[in-house]
Amino acid sequence: MRREFLIYVNYIYFGCICDDRFFVKKTKSNANYNPPKHTPYPNAKEMFLVLNVDDKNYLQQLVINTIIG
Repeated sequence: MRREFLIYVNYIYFGCICDDRFFVKKTKSNANYNPPKHTPYPNAKEMFLVLNVDDKNYLQQLVINTIIG
């Protein structure tokens, strides 16, 4: 069973959690983080898979950079 949760900040979609994996949209402003590219599920758009989910500062900056651009 696939479980998917969409994540928004101020009505802006920026990522999802799908099958216990965290993904963020690919943007120009977050590309410098060089996360691996994956699809959350078959036929989905390619997104960045966030591997470093335990680092609060990293996640905060990644989310901010994803939202702005």
